[in-house]
Amino acid sequence: MLTVTVSDKGQVVIPVEIRRRLGIIPGCQLDFRLEGHVIHAEVKRQLVQTKAEDGFGMLICNRSGNRRLADFDVALAMREAEDDRP
Repeated sequence: MLTVTVSDKGQVVIPVEIRRRLGIIPGCQLDFRLEGHVIHAEVKRQLVQTKAEDGFGMLICNRSGNRRLADFDVALAMREAEDDRP
């Protein structure tokens, strides 16, 4: 269990491990529920409308010549990006 301190404004910092695991980023909303003396916080998921051009530049293929979308293995690219992280 992680312990945090409440500020004078009633604010707390959610530990980074929890934020990463739950995908909490700036702007995310949380729903709070009180049960007895226990506070439950749930990440409020919002559907985000995206356009195809929002993904421009996300996939990189180093092969020369003609390429097709089938040449891109998204899962492999994501694994390689994770492996490159410090």
